[in-house]
Amino acid sequence: MLNNRLAALSDYPFQRLRALLDSQPTSHGLSTINMSIGEPQHAMPDFVAPVLARDPGMLGRYPTVNGTPDFRLACAEWLNRRYDLPEGLIDPERQIVALNGTREGLYMLAQAVVPEVKGPRDEKPLVLMPNPFYQTYVGAAVACGAEPYFVPASAENGFLPDFASLPEDVLARTALVYLCSPANPQGTVASLDYMQRLLELAAQYDFIVAFDECYAEIYDSAKPPGGLQAALRLAGGRIGDDVLRHCVVFHSLSKRSSVPGLRSGFCAGGVEAMQLFIKLRQYGCAGLMMSVAEASAALWREESHVEANRALYRAKFDLAQNALGNRFGFYRPAGGFYLWLDMGDSEAAALKVWREAGLRTLPGAYLVRDLGDGRSAAAGKPYLRMALVSDLETTREALQRFGNVFAG
Repeated sequence: MLNNRLAALSDYPFQRLRALLDSQPTSHGLSTINMSIGEPQHAMPDFVAPVLARDPGMLGRYPTVNGTPDFRLACAEWLNRRYDLPEGLIDPERQIVALNGTREGLYMLAQAVVPEVKGPRDEKPLVLMPNPFYQTYVGAAVACGAEPYFVPASAENGFLPDFASLPEDVLARTALVYLCSPANPQGTVASLDYMQRLLELAAQYDFIVAFDECYAEIYDSAKPPGGLQAALRLAGGRIGDDVLRHCVVFHSLSKRSSVPGLRSGFCAGGVEAMQLFIKLRQYGCAGLMMSVAEASAALWREESHVEANRALYRAKFDLAQNALGNRFGFYRPAGGFYLWLDMGDSEAAALKVWREAGLRTLPGAYLVRDLGDGRSAAAGKPYLRMALVSDLETTREALQRFGNVFAG
């Protein structure tokens, strides 16, 4: 009487982390510092709270399913500015979907775009994703009756999955591909050429690419390109309803504006997919609160707080570079806010830094599906993910403690 598909889901990484650490004592007198979860701890912009409190009467009204016209317009205008897109590529009324954070949208999209069968023999469809992966991708694939297919994103291939090298029978069964850029956890940024090649495959084999771009505004030097730019270039700059047929991009305010509790994001893509997605959401989602939609529109239109946020992350990577140097395979990621450190055995390292330094970190082994081929385990098991989301002083303290544990 229960959904047996869910048996294919492993425990969520943070459940596994609690099982590993919570029964273990930490060093006496040390406060704990949580670096396991990508929850920004920077102060939210000052103007957000007044907007949220402006009209309490809005709590007495049901919000609309797809945000407000002004919210959708603010999202479309931001996309045009951020990615230098031509007017008319994105219609805010037909191609913007308001989301209660991108996790919800990434999960629900699969229910809208993955067919029951795919390929020349009408087989179970495949949903492709990097390995390591964001757990929501797997949940989405399993829940819609598809088969998750894990493509290694390891040091060997620059932490970018090589979708083009997959066998033709795999690509023919593919209905949806998830790609996070900048990548969680490695911080790798996919080039415009890479994304264009992926969209060429999508057109050839008729699948949709979900570009998870929630870290796109946190970068070190070069501004990461986006899926919409790749689709536009593939179309030779032409504007039309078919240009984004195989492309959906996801954006969130959680990382960009340090408001993870606001639960506000959006996706944009081809008219056909977005209209079907909106139809599905009318049956099974809660719309953005009206005050949240108003505050979100203000955040998408304001850039100074984003620049300050980005500068703070750069300063923390400066600290990490000075503290770690060339140890543990340290490299400065092009985007995002994670360290991805080669510790040999990430679970043992996470337990050690918890016991001896009070640092809560996440083993890369918990972010990878071990397929028994050696390559998949190597893509995650040796690595420890550390989220640099605290303030500068806390980050400095955490890095000092980490260095002290492994000083010998």
